Amino acid sequence: MTIVTRTGGGMRDTLIECVRLAHEGPPVDLLIQGGRIGQIQPAGVIDAGGAVREDGAGALALPGMVDAHCHVDKTLWNRSWVPHSAGPVLEDRIANGERGRAELGLPSRDGVHALLGQMAATGTTLARTHTDVDPEIGLRGLELVASVAEELADMIDVEQVAFPQGGLLTRPGTAELLESALQQGLVGCLGGIDPAALERDSVRHLDLIFGLAETYGAKLDIHLHERGTLGAHTMELIIERVLRHGLEGRVAISHGVAIVEVDGAQSERILQGFAEARISLLTATVYNTPVLPVAEMRGRGVNIGAGNDGVRDLWGPYGNGDMLDRTFHLAYRNGFRTDEQIAAAFDVAVSGGAIALGREPARIEPGAPADLFLIDAASIGEAVASRPPRRLVLKRGKVVARLGNPVHAR
Repeated sequence: MTIVTRTGGGMRDTLIECVRLAHEGPPVDLLIQGGRIGQIQPAGVIDAGGAVREDGAGALALPGMVDAHCHVDKTLWNRSWVPHSAGPVLEDRIANGERGRAELGLPSRDGVHALLGQMAATGTTLARTHTDVDPEIGLRGLELVASVAEELADMIDVEQVAFPQGGLLTRPGTAELLESALQQGLVGCLGGIDPAALERDSVRHLDLIFGLAETYGAKLDIHLHERGTLGAHTMELIIERVLRHGLEGRVAISHGVAIVEVDGAQSERILQGFAEARISLLTATVYNTPVLPVAEMRGRGVNIGAGNDGVRDLWGPYGNGDMLDRTFHLAYRNGFRTDEQIAAAFDVAVSGGAIALGREPARIEPGAPADLFLIDAASIGEAVASRPPRRLVLKRGKVVARLGNPVHAR
C-alpha cells in the first residue's frame, strides 16, 4: 500500500536552539536523536556534543500538520496558468477533469513532485491523496503518485486512496480495478463518491466498497457532496455498515456538509452515530459550501480533520498546498477569534487528520517523532492569522525546508 515512510536511523543528532513551545514558558532547546525528540530542556542546558546546531531564533515550534484530503494527481501546480472552464455542477467538473487529463498530460510527475514539495515546505508532514481510478486511466495514476511519494519519502508521508471519481457502478470495470489496487498493495484505502446523487444506488455502492474493505482489511474515505436529507440518509447508511462490518475508526466521510443542513433531532442522531462508529469527518472548507462547526462536533466526540482538496487544478484555480492557510479558512468561517479557539482549529489540522488516517498525532514532546516546524509568531493564533513562511521544517528529525523552500537532498 502507498504509505511511504523512512526511519531516522544513522542520522547525526541535531540541537535546535532557542525555540518557544505553544504553551507559555521560557525558550527551550530541542535535541533530536534518531529522528525523534530526545530532550526538551531550558535553553543552554543540553550538552549536545557534536550535534548539528540550528538556531531557532526564538521562533515558535509547532507539530507537523496533516493534509487529510487532497488530490495531487489532478494538480496543475508548477506550470503555466490554465483558466477554469468547467460548468457549475459536480458532473461538469468530473467531465472537465477527464477531458483535460489527456490534453494536459495529467497526472504529471513534475506537478505531483512540485506540489508535494510545496506541502512539505509549509509544514505538512503527512498527506492523504485521492487518486483517480477508472477504466480509462486504470492504475497509472496510483503508480505515478506512488513513485513520486517514494522519491520524497524523507520529506512527507503520503497515503493514497483509490478513488472512483467518475463513479463506481456507472463505470463498468472500475470495481475490478479497485480490487486489483488492493491485491497489488498499491493502496490500503478505498474511496467512494455520492452513492445516491451520482450513483443512484446507495445500497449497491456502499455494499460493494464495504465488502472490499472487509475482505482486504482496507480503510474507506467516502466523498459525500450530497446535501440535506439525502446526504443525511447516506450518512446513516454508512454508520450502520461501519458497525455491522466492524470497521470502527477506519472510515472517513469527506465534505459531509449535510450534517449542518438537517433538523436538530436528525443531526444529533447522526453525530451520536459518528462518535460510536468513530467515523471521522474531513473538511476542506471550500468555496461557498457550509462550514462544519468545529467546536460543536468535537464537543460531541466527533473527530474532524482538514485538507486542501484540489490545489490549482481543473476543478478550481485556487489553492497553495499550505495547511496553515486552510486552517485560517476553517477558523475564520467558524467565527473563531480567541487564541484558544484558533488553536482548536489548528489541532484539527494536526491531531484530527492523523486520527482519521489511523496515525499518532504529531507532538512536541520527548520520544515523539521529530515532525515539526518553526514559525516566527508569538502564538498559534498569530501563526494562523499571519501565516509567515516556515523558518524550518523537520520530518523525522531531518531538515526538509528552510524559509519556505524545500530541501530535496536525500
